[in-house]
Amino acid sequence: MCFAALAEQQKPNILFIFSDDHSLQTLGTHNGRMKDFIQKHKVTPNLDKLAEQGMYFENSFVCNSICGPSRAAILTGKHSWHNGFKSNGHKFDGSQWTMPKAFQAAGYETVIYGKWHLSTTPTGFDTSWVLPGQGKYYNPDFRVNGKKNVVKQGYCTDVVVDMTLDWLKNKRDKNKPFFLCSWQKAPHRTWMPAPRHYTYLDNVDVPEPSNMFDNYGGGRNSSLKTQHMDLETYLSLQTDVKVTPPFATSTLQEIKDSVVQQPSCDKSTIGEFDRMTMEQRKAWDAYYVPRNEKFRSMNLKGKELIRWKYQQYLKDYLRCIKALDENVGRLMAYLKESGLDKNTIVIYSSDQGFYNGEHGWYDKRWMYEESLRNPFIIKYPGVTKPGSRVQQMIQNIDYAPTLLDVCGIDIPKDVQGASFKPILEGKSPENWRKDLLYTYYGRGAHNVASHYGIRTERYKLIHFPKTDEWEMFDLKKDKNEMTNLYSNPEHKGKVQELKKGLKGLLDKYDVEVDKK
Repeated sequence: MCFAALAEQQKPNILFIFSDDHSLQTLGTHNGRMKDFIQKHKVTPNLDKLAEQGMYFENSFVCNSICGPSRAAILTGKHSWHNGFKSNGHKFDGSQWTMPKAFQAAGYETVIYGKWHLSTTPTGFDTSWVLPGQGKYYNPDFRVNGKKNVVKQGYCTDVVVDMTLDWLKNKRDKNKPFFLCSWQKAPHRTWMPAPRHYTYLDNVDVPEPSNMFDNYGGGRNSSLKTQHMDLETYLSLQTDVKVTPPFATSTLQEIKDSVVQQPSCDKSTIGEFDRMTMEQRKAWDAYYVPRNEKFRSMNLKGKELIRWKYQQYLKDYLRCIKALDENVGRLMAYLKESGLDKNTIVIYSSDQGFYNGEHGWYDKRWMYEESLRNPFIIKYPGVTKPGSRVQQMIQNIDYAPTLLDVCGIDIPKDVQGASFKPILEGKSPENWRKDLLYTYYGRGAHNVASHYGIRTERYKLIHFPKTDEWEMFDLKKDKNEMTNLYSNPEHKGKVQELKKGLKGLLDKYDVEVDKK
């Protein structure tokens, strides 16, 4: 091996494992409301082990809690206003600078398998096998290097890791370091489990959040009462909770005709049915048909119906996470077996958090804690202290500058995130951020109003421009964000302080907000 190749090999490899909509409350290592349940039923043992081997960030946040914008922020290290991808449905400008391009220029082999969800062909990657749009759980299509579609048989979470492992074992250039993205669809709606997990968590009750029947009082903004993401009205019995006719013996049209049309009804479940093999259809029916027959005989209404929907939705969600976790275990086992673990930085994160019944919701978008916060675990061999838990606030715009920094690659001056390399090394930088900026550009999806705000270590201030409503929360005393303190005279000084801080962040990042 020549000296140049040896020098390249000494640079750390990066394996970036990324999921979609994985909430902190369903991560066993996180001290959330469901921690005991998640650990008892071994939902995320491999992710928890990764946290024990590496570093877990207790306070990780996103800058825009929606799938595409979060990915764009990670790739560019910039807020949505500057990378141009402000909301799902936009098209990512692949001609701009991105983190994978920087790795590619620095001699890394760059590869992505799995979910992309940015509407344009990936750039900066030597190899890309990405799911068109949201992708499918069963027998998914992949767009290969932007040129052709290939169908892969199997369950999407398994397939993405099969391809990742095959590349590691058989396809990579062993003379080059790698930047490898294994980006999953799971556990995105509509939560289609792998057949091996259909009965997982049967006969147990998932804990309900204390505010599942939130009445949106407490002086909070008026748009909470008009959103389209509550379990009662907008979580579809047919497509989200899968109360459909037996489809191994039904036509697809008959199943479609059975679906009640709702404003936010996600039809992807029906599309999944159309992709399944007959064997997969029979396995599905073997589990869901008896469950559905039992449900129909119960004739549930009101809160009991909401509770039943919550249990079924969340169990399917957790089953998707179970498959995700198993595949994290597969990846980690191969790194150890091959010796790559000694020089490979492993990251696990998700594009944002998710509501698991809190405030009566599913989905994300809002600046409230369940969707503002996201998982971030990193194992950096020889650098991160095993089992360390970090309190400093990081944001997804920080990933790119941090990874470039640890690999000795120059960070462009217009990147807005900050490198937390010193934190990985166990240091406590004096000038590290004490607050962060959030912007959500609504576009009407789920009828969630556009808003923006500031989050400090203790307080949060949110502005809803369309109605000029403000919310302020003391997160130490009100962790569930149920009481708006904005108009409380006792907090007038804190409100003014937060408004000044918010304006400072908008000026610092040169960000414009959606005022509609």
